[in-house]
Amino acid sequence: MVEQWPSKPYMWVRFPSLACAKEVRRDPAAKMLLRGRWDKLYTWVRDPSPARSKTKKIMDIFKKFTTGFVSTVIDKADVFIVYLDKSKNVSICNTKVESLTSRNKEEIIGNAWFDALYHDHNSISTGRQMFQAIIDDSAKYKRPNNFESLFTDKENKERLISWSITPILSESEDLEGMLLIGNDITELVERQNSFRKIDETLKDIFSNIREYAIYVVNLDGKITYFGMGSEVMFGWQKKEIIFKQARLLHPKDESEPTLSYILEQVAQFGEYETEVEMLKKDGRAFPVILTITRFLDSQGRLTGYIFIAKDITERKKLEYQVIQSEKLAAIGQLVAGITHDINNPLFVISGRLEIMLQEKKLDKELKKNLMILNEQAERIKKLVDQLLKFSRKSTPKFITLNVNEVIENILPLLAYHKLSVANINILKNLQKDISLVKGDLNQLQEVFINLCINAYQAMSEGGSLAIKTCNLPNRYVEVRISDTGKGIPEENLKNIFMPFFSTKKEGTGLGLSICYNIIKSHSGTIEIDSEVNKGTTFIIRFPFVQD
Repeated sequence: MVEQWPSKPYMWVRFPSLACAKEVRRDPAAKMLLRGRWDKLYTWVRDPSPARSKTKKIMDIFKKFTTGFVSTVIDKADVFIVYLDKSKNVSICNTKVESLTSRNKEEIIGNAWFDALYHDHNSISTGRQMFQAIIDDSAKYKRPNNFESLFTDKENKERLISWSITPILSESEDLEGMLLIGNDITELVERQNSFRKIDETLKDIFSNIREYAIYVVNLDGKITYFGMGSEVMFGWQKKEIIFKQARLLHPKDESEPTLSYILEQVAQFGEYETEVEMLKKDGRAFPVILTITRFLDSQGRLTGYIFIAKDITERKKLEYQVIQSEKLAAIGQLVAGITHDINNPLFVISGRLEIMLQEKKLDKELKKNLMILNEQAERIKKLVDQLLKFSRKSTPKFITLNVNEVIENILPLLAYHKLSVANINILKNLQKDISLVKGDLNQLQEVFINLCINAYQAMSEGGSLAIKTCNLPNRYVEVRISDTGKGIPEENLKNIFMPFFSTKKEGTGLGLSICYNIIKSHSGTIEIDSEVNKGTTFIIRFPFVQD
């Protein structure tokens, strides 16, 4: 490339390469005119009139190298390079264009560009019309433009080409031609779309995970992402909690690790896992396994924290049931031995009392005392019978049962239990097409009678006893027995099925333990939901009879 300064007898020269500079240096005539360092690509040439012939020699050398250099660069470039004249005919193009037009350069140069690019010159496609309109716009307003469109290559594969269109103007600002440079961005766009699909898929996966709560907290402690599983687990809608402080989800209990402590551990060790209690929107606490990791940007800088919470409420219930079962089994073994030792002397005491009471010449005061002793002996006997029933591992006699019929049959029997409360309404909501279950009729009657008696005793001033049955989708029959009594304090709920635990003054604490064992032997479950001064609900589930 050579530029001449018209105001001075010098030419400022940039060599296209060091090889070109060395070629000029070897010519003696050229050497006289050159000034500057030879290891640079730039120098200047003094151009007095007497030396123009010598200067021309230098320019010829430049032309030889420049023409060959530029031609090679253009032809080997991995982009489409096309130069159009004013008539939109091709003046220059590189080899790369052949792959797009299915024609040789010799066939392309001198012909109309659009006939070469769009193989069927009679076709009028929308893409051709748009491309032509873009080029016309650049030519008319002498401004660069960009255009992307699909083209069919010589292998009949669609390629997405991004064209840069630049008008070439003369010194007088007249249009001389159009330079088109095209980049094949098919693979690039496909990769971007693939990455975008992966990102969208991952977002969908994370958003739809319901078993885990996934949310992201920034360095200010504010929630910036809240997945669908988080909405289900915590009860917050995404729009309600985004950009709110994450401490809303953590209790203020001093026994639990604080949010600030957790984040300190993550910052120090990279991740942290713990078992904690978290808060739902309504303030209820529930146990989770919480895993926290650092959230890094593309440059590895810490931008926040990723929280993954797994609700372990059901696992805790199962663990508690296992512990309870182990306790009950241990107590059962102990009780079996004790009751045997109690029964023998009790049988003697009861027998002697009966004999003494049959005597006709008993003093009234003595007879009264003996009757009191006999009543207490009978009470001990009943207690021992319950202990034996609790400890004895009898095999249930299973038959196919309808729990609705079992419940209907036990309700009249409540009248024989000398319940003092009369103003209690019994509300029945029994599903008509209830599924059948396998069970021992006597044992199930005992369970339902026991639970109904407890409900009566909890409503000393009257209330409602509601019994509801229904089929659950997971192949279980559910029975709910609810009262509107005084309820059970939360601290007592964990021990409610333990033997000898009772909240009643005259209770033995064995009734619910026996119910628990019976239901367990029927492959069922029993749960309790109670609130002080509002009432208690026992929830029993039995598996369907398999068809």
